This record gives sequence, C-alpha cells and structure tokens, in this order.
Amino acid sequence: MINFLIPKKADVLSHWYALIPGFAISTSEFYETIEKELKERQVPGLDISRVEFAEGGLLSAKRDYLRMTREQLVFDICAAPFGTACFFSCRFAEIPAVIQLWQLLVLLAAFGICVPISFVICVKVFGLFAPFVWPFGWIVLIALAIYTMRNAVAMGLKDLDAMLIKSLLVGPIYERFFRKETYYREDTRLMYLDTVNVVVKALVEETTGAKGIKLVRFNEHNPILGELYKPTTVQLPKTASTA
Repeated sequence: MINFLIPKKADVLSHWYALIPGFAISTSEFYETIEKELKERQVPGLDISRVEFAEGGLLSAKRDYLRMTREQLVFDICAAPFGTACFFSCRFAEIPAVIQLWQLLVLLAAFGICVPISFVICVKVFGLFAPFVWPFGWIVLIALAIYTMRNAVAMGLKDLDAMLIKSLLVGPIYERFFRKETYYREDTRLMYLDTVNVVVKALVEETTGAKGIKLVRFNEHNPILGELYKPTTVQLPKTASTA
C-alpha cells in the first residue's frame, strides 16, 4: 500500500512468540546464526540490519532486534531474557511507502532547473530548430524513462529496480506510479515470507532443542487465548496482474 503525504508506522501482518522458562541465550550469537543461514540461501533483494526499539517511553531502555527487509516487507526478530526465562519473537510487517511533500518539491525544483538549461543547450546545438527539437526531445526522454521504469526487471535491469526502490527521493513515487506488478513479484514475496519464517522457527527449535527443551509457541498452543493468537493466513499488501 502506498500512502500519500501521511506517514504511517509498520502494519504487523503476522506475529508469533515463545517464552522458555529457565533458559538463557546470547542474543548476538542467535542473530548471527540467522544472518549466516539467510546469506547462505542467497535470498534476492534481502537486506539484514540491527535496529533498536524502546521498551517504553523516550528515555526507557532499548531492545536490539534483527530486521530482514525486502522491498516494503520486513521481519523483526527478537531474542532476549525475560526474568529467569528467555523469549523469542517474530513479527512480519509491511512498512508503507509514503510519498512526502518534500520529495515532490525536490523533484519539481530539479525539473524547473533542468528545463531552461536543456533549452539553452538545445539552442546552441540546433540553432533555429531548437523550438521544434526541444519539446520533442523532452517527450522522447520522458517516454523512455517511463518505459524503462515500467519494465526494468524484464529488461534485465534488476540493479536499477533495486536502486529505485531504495531511493529516499523517488522510491515511493516509483512504487506507486511506475513499478509494474506481476505474478513473479508476488511469488517472490511469498518465497521471501516462507523462507525467513521457516529459517527463524527452525533455528529457534534447534537452539532450544540442543538443551533438551521442547519449544511451544504460545500463539499455537494457548488454551485461553487460542482464538486471539491462532496462526492466520498472511495477506500480502499487493495484488498481482497478469501482465
């Protein structure tokens, strides 16, 4: 989903967690294990980073989370002590791309500077024919830019596609108006969701199982809050087209 001018926090689409009594773990080592496993799987377009979230207010202590990002979809993983126990948490969320006013103003300013400069150059090159060549040149340039952005991946320009998505200036505009949605993109999002989720769950079970502890995920086996925390089908924020 692309919002316009209205900043919005991440929308959590799926969440599971587990509390392990009498268990201790090195948060840093666990995150490094996940990073290593995902790097070996070579998930396309995946960025891995560490982020800090406050436990409460502005001056409260912060928790270190491992974040996996692909396009606007993220996994936030936490492994940390809780009293004499340890908990694991995994959230799958979408960070909406927001077109902000400053981005539009910068692009308009850049266009306003380029237009007169391009006309001066055109006059020097084409002389009296400049008034005819100049608008035609802009039409061709804009059409070529739109075509390239709409078909970047199909043209083998995956690096350009990735660069545009991550661009602070044009990323949201590119996603909203130019990036073509396809079955392939939806399929790769599903593969990203499945791969990261499976890896994290497997490593949590492996870590606890190594000390003879059977992992019970609270959202799957809670008799009181079962309906509230039962596993749900994740709906991706985008709908593919047949194009």
